[in-house]
Amino acid sequence: MRALPIAAVAVLLVVAPVAGVTAPGAVPPSVDPAESADSASPAAPDLPAAPASPGSSTSPADPTVAAGQPATQIETTNLTLRTLSTPPGAETRVGTYARGPDLGSALGFATADADAAVETAAVVDRIEGAEAGVERQQQILVEINRVERAEVALSSRQADAFSAHAAGEMSDRELVDELVRVAATAREYDERLEAIDALAESTDGFSSPGRLDELQVALQVYEGPVRDHALATARGQSSPNDIYVASSEDAVVLATVVDGEYVREVFRTDRWDRGGGDISNDAAIEITEAAYPETAALREPDAFGAGAVQRITIPHEFGVLRTFVSGGTEQVFVEHQRVDLAAFPDTEPVAAAGDGFNVTVERTYPGGPVTVTVLDDETGEPVSGVTVTKSVGGGDSRAIGATDENGVVRTLSPAEPYRITVVDEPRVVVIDGIEPLPTPRPVDDE
Repeated sequence: MRALPIAAVAVLLVVAPVAGVTAPGAVPPSVDPAESADSASPAAPDLPAAPASPGSSTSPADPTVAAGQPATQIETTNLTLRTLSTPPGAETRVGTYARGPDLGSALGFATADADAAVETAAVVDRIEGAEAGVERQQQILVEINRVERAEVALSSRQADAFSAHAAGEMSDRELVDELVRVAATAREYDERLEAIDALAESTDGFSSPGRLDELQVALQVYEGPVRDHALATARGQSSPNDIYVASSEDAVVLATVVDGEYVREVFRTDRWDRGGGDISNDAAIEITEAAYPETAALREPDAFGAGAVQRITIPHEFGVLRTFVSGGTEQVFVEHQRVDLAAFPDTEPVAAAGDGFNVTVERTYPGGPVTVTVLDDETGEPVSGVTVTKSVGGGDSRAIGATDENGVVRTLSPAEPYRITVVDEPRVVVIDGIEPLPTPRPVDDE
């Protein structure tokens, strides 16, 4: 890898997204989402896209089951997909904001990414320019040490953002932009370590130290599917939508609805012991299975990690769960989820009829996907093109969209009571005082 000429870097900033950033949920055609994570490179942490939604209430537990083979049947009536949130009892700031194309943010992301890529090229040049033997080996270790220090700074930077948002000193948009920058920086450090690893392997009498692999896994905790989507939206590569943001002093929750999926990521610094001891694959799997028993029952987890952090992935018939487990606390401290909206299980309906409409609101927990369905009260047929608004805590109503051909429009649940209004002048139906459901927390976080 060589340093790019300044002119070439300028062109990249203007005309192209930075290399290494993919659309959220993108999986290369050659990659099977159900493939064991043990075979994955630590430089490829993207959360696989959710499998197709099941066609009935009982579906094969393994989406890769071969045709003609008996399928394991799962009772989904009482299924729940547990999820982390801010700590129980913590003072939490909650908001939702509309994310759309943003040239200023996109250019800022591209500039930062390009600067980091140029620095990586400089690192490679320094190693390649060192004399063979001890000097080259020492230079490799120096560069690994630099990334280690940078990762510590990145952790502090992210923690400061959590605290600033929780204290009201940073807006929802500013927080998400900062987390996108943190993720992009972590990804570039990860790629830098890949380049250093290749140079170490090509150095006579030397091989990469084990801490390089551990550091790569630790860097992956700063990435996430909502951050990926926020970046793609700012660049105009994904449709505008709302992002739910919740923060406390030591936690952040991000959630959104995109392309028929509910996407959520949670980071809990109170559950991560950065100085903790090593943890094995098997121990991390057992911790995830105990915390998410219903999800783990759907599909056997895969583990990939090194040192004090293990990454566990469960691709199941309703979506994908990925966790990062801390060896020090023996707890999940990062969670990524994708759930097919057509199969989202954690809802309870409230309904109202009037003015020729029959309206159902599938309420869920704070930040979860809320589905509003409008049917003709006489025929039972879906009613498309009617406006649906939401008012939170007695505030002003805000349009969340118009119903589609199925009579459906979706939004994200607030953390306090809200009102849904269906408007097709002069007809109006109001469902007031809708209470969000309790968050179905992991067993060890209830």
